[in-house]
Amino acid sequence: MPEGKPLHVLVVGQTPPPFGGQAVMVQALLDSTPAKAVYHHVRLTYSDDMDSVGKFALKKVLVLFTTIVEVWIARFKYSTPMLYYPPSGPNMVPVLRDIIFLCAVRPFFRWTVFHYHAGGVSGFASQLPALLRPFFRLAYRNATLAIRTAPQNPEDGKLLGAKMDIVVPNGTPDMRGTVTERTAAPGEPLIILFTGVLIPSKGVRVLLEAFRQVVATGGNARLQLMGRWGDPIFQAECERFLDQYDLRDKVEFLGVKGDPEKLEFFAGCDIFCFPSHFEAESFGLVLIEAMQFAKPVVTTAWRGIPSVAHDGVNGFVVAVKDPTAVADSILRLMKDPALRVRMGNEGRRIFAEHFTLDRFQRSMEDAFLAASANP
Repeated sequence: MPEGKPLHVLVVGQTPPPFGGQAVMVQALLDSTPAKAVYHHVRLTYSDDMDSVGKFALKKVLVLFTTIVEVWIARFKYSTPMLYYPPSGPNMVPVLRDIIFLCAVRPFFRWTVFHYHAGGVSGFASQLPALLRPFFRLAYRNATLAIRTAPQNPEDGKLLGAKMDIVVPNGTPDMRGTVTERTAAPGEPLIILFTGVLIPSKGVRVLLEAFRQVVATGGNARLQLMGRWGDPIFQAECERFLDQYDLRDKVEFLGVKGDPEKLEFFAGCDIFCFPSHFEAESFGLVLIEAMQFAKPVVTTAWRGIPSVAHDGVNGFVVAVKDPTAVADSILRLMKDPALRVRMGNEGRRIFAEHFTLDRFQRSMEDAFLAASANP
């Protein structure tokens, strides 16, 4: 870029609603005030809620082509030489959408930055018909910069020929002190909190079985699950499970909560549990939302999650799909108040050192500027 002139970046991405991790982080990027860059935004509007994410709908075809035209207009209206785009995860409908979109817009930009909030798309080409594979390569290959949220995530950028590949952890604003915090008093039930879409791969069924084991051993606890159900069939299955083991009065489904109410639940829990094995999981933003309030976590060794949760330090990290390991970890924390405090404080320290919103925003600007140095 010419000396002294800001770098104009066209950010193409979903912002809330729905309140998924990727949408939240795109909004966080746009809310920043970079010193040497200017961000322009074309909002993706494929999904109004989490139920419709990744699913085909006829109206999304119209949205796709409307978005392409909006990007073309913004490219020349704002003179933006850099395109920022978060590619989809490894699922057919969003990959096909990406192929059409990226083939239509990438030729108009000097630099392309892919931010892999959802990991694993690099291995999806083999699942496409042979006729589409050249277009897959045209869409995804040879980006200027690929950004991952954690070093443990698939190296999609490298595998697709990106010139630069870096890690920028997600961040969240430090909201400690804005809501009332609580911990269980002696004799009170401990509150275990889960946050995320209520689907099997987020570990919901694993968590319910783990909670059953906790209660069966005499653990005095309540379970809260914050988020939207993925489908009514799975919801009915989980409700039958609660009825079978007489757990209805100990488990509460909170639905979707926005700020500040969402923060009150994070600040009010004793243990945060996130046993995810979600196919496109790359970070686990909800973990750092709990850690900012000094809550110990129980989670899984899956994708980028261990970059946030350190086993034996700020909580316990167990194998995926292992409800007994989840239950054992919860019970260890329940039986040892001092351990909960120590691990919670370590989580708070890790959050403050590595996962603040300011750190994320500065790292993103630095990444864009580094990418613009490429010829």
